[in-house]
Amino acid sequence: MNNLNLKEIMNKPERLAPGHRMCAGCGATIGVRAVLRALHEGDYAVIGNATGCLEVSTYMYPYTAWEDSYIHNAFENAGATLSGVETAYKALKKKGKIPEDVNYKFITFGGDGGTYDIGFQSLSGAMERNHDMVYVCYDNGAYMNTGIQRSSATPMYADTTTTPVGSQSNGKMQNRKDLAAIIAEHDVPYVAQTTLTTDFKDLHRKSEKAIYTEGACFLNMMAPCPRGWQYDTSEIMKICKLAVDTCYWPLFEVDHGKWILNYEPKKKLPIEDFLREQGRFKHLFKKGNEDLLVQFQQEVDRRWENLLYRCARED
Repeated sequence: MNNLNLKEIMNKPERLAPGHRMCAGCGATIGVRAVLRALHEGDYAVIGNATGCLEVSTYMYPYTAWEDSYIHNAFENAGATLSGVETAYKALKKKGKIPEDVNYKFITFGGDGGTYDIGFQSLSGAMERNHDMVYVCYDNGAYMNTGIQRSSATPMYADTTTTPVGSQSNGKMQNRKDLAAIIAEHDVPYVAQTTLTTDFKDLHRKSEKAIYTEGACFLNMMAPCPRGWQYDTSEIMKICKLAVDTCYWPLFEVDHGKWILNYEPKKKLPIEDFLREQGRFKHLFKKGNEDLLVQFQQEVDRRWENLLYRCARED
């Protein structure tokens, strides 16, 4: 996908059919459709899906929105299931039970709860064994499906139902886990962080690269949630752009161990610009909470400088 023809890509047949029950303004389904468009014409896919918003809203037995083979997994075993299917496929092909010219790709989707937390052990195992598969995390920063509880992907000071803001609390007190960096330390062929940028080129390119790179690959895709983040549904692309331009969600990839920065803002915006658009952070702008914004900015700056160092070290 070096010479992206976006009109051609966007006009591909949908592999996630319309008619599912995801919320308006949800980043997950927008991202999933974009990832699946990276599959080449004629290639088949087996889709795994950890329990979560995406699963319960796209697969209501006996109905499904998925055009490819689909397996609903429990929260904790999406990585294990697809690694097993990929191994079975190789064995069947070796025995001649699957024609040589039939090409299957194995893609698992999971939210941050089923990826950062509950499903991390099976994800880590699949990555360490280097199965030829792609795990895509649609990171919406909390357990949205079960009531907006905090996860280890939830950013610091976010208001959730298990870290409620009030007289005794300013929201979640811990920093979010840097899962893309953790998976990169598994020494897998390809890891990338992406989101819904305005032209979708970053997401399309990284999706194709992940799908067609041999071995275990991981995409961490920020996918805003209007209910949990408390923004107007029409503002989703603005939210994603601000996440990138404030360096809260940098765009980078780790290709066979080489760290590559894909985008550096000409003018790095203050983190307030990203936080102000979301109701889950409205308490940070109340008088007396100025120090919380300073702490948030310091953490963003620390991670950004660390990323710049990693990428510069590889030049």
